Amino acid sequence: MQKILGLAALVGGAILLYFGYTEYNSHASQLTEMVTGNPTDDAKYLLIGGAVAVIVGLGLLFKK
Repeated sequence: MQKILGLAALVGGAILLYFGYTEYNSHASQLTEMVTGNPTDDAKYLLIGGAVAVIVGLGLLFKK
């Protein structure tokens, strides 16, 4: 059961990272970054959430 949850977290994290990357490279995010110096909050939240989910998923997969 633990390996299934780890795999689900890993896949979910990869999906969040993909959407975060596409949001980071969107025109709205680039315009916001040009004006404020920071990307949009959505891009940051998706990238951070994806990274955390991938780390948790890997931890659950390799935990004995």
